[in-house]
Amino acid sequence: MVLGLRNFTERSGDGMGEPVLDTPNEEDLMHVQPGVAIVLGARPPESPGTLYISNKQVVWLSDVDKERGYAVDFLSISLHAVSRDPEAYPSPCIYAQIETGADEDVDSADSDAECNETLDVSQITEMRLVPSDPSQLEALFDIFCECAELNPEPDEEQEEEHNWIFSADQLLDDTTMNEEGDSQWQLAENPGNPIGYANGNHDLAHSVLELRISDQRFDDADEMEHEAQDAHP
Repeated sequence: MVLGLRNFTERSGDGMGEPVLDTPNEEDLMHVQPGVAIVLGARPPESPGTLYISNKQVVWLSDVDKERGYAVDFLSISLHAVSRDPEAYPSPCIYAQIETGADEDVDSADSDAECNETLDVSQITEMRLVPSDPSQLEALFDIFCECAELNPEPDEEQEEEHNWIFSADQLLDDTTMNEEGDSQWQLAENPGNPIGYANGNHDLAHSVLELRISDQRFDDADEMEHEAQDAHP
């Protein structure tokens, strides 16, 4: 995946139609909104075009210049909101912040991108979508929210997939602590899961649990032996 805004010119129908989507990877068109101007950073608005929202990205295509268009994945949109404050922008719009993956300061990145004769869209960190009909803002915002939910952050998804989950009364004992008292496992309480799981590997989780029980039995046997020796000197 490429972070940030990018140029997009791939149209169907001999370059005159809708954007070409990645249908083999289950990309579907969710909404089409004609009569939308786009504003990149602090630049002036570009002539109205058509907004295409898929379940993976936002695509804007110019109605005037068929070679002009922009796209950004939902994974690169860190914030989106409805803006109606005339002090923030004169026209009601959808405001979006875009992650570029660059380490440089946001203000300097926008300034450099806007000062160049050739616009470096990969450094643009703010985008406004201005519909000719402001009453469409709520519908656009709802579509943005729906598609954002379909594209969770990869790190969060990976963390959910790989975390071990056990109930506290099964494994939260002295065996989870090393000799210095530091926890060796990241545990989360889940009373509804009697054994726990690790990325779907139930057998592995069950084996670990059985190992813990066996260790406890050995400890109990040792204690009983010592007690018997103490009782019969």
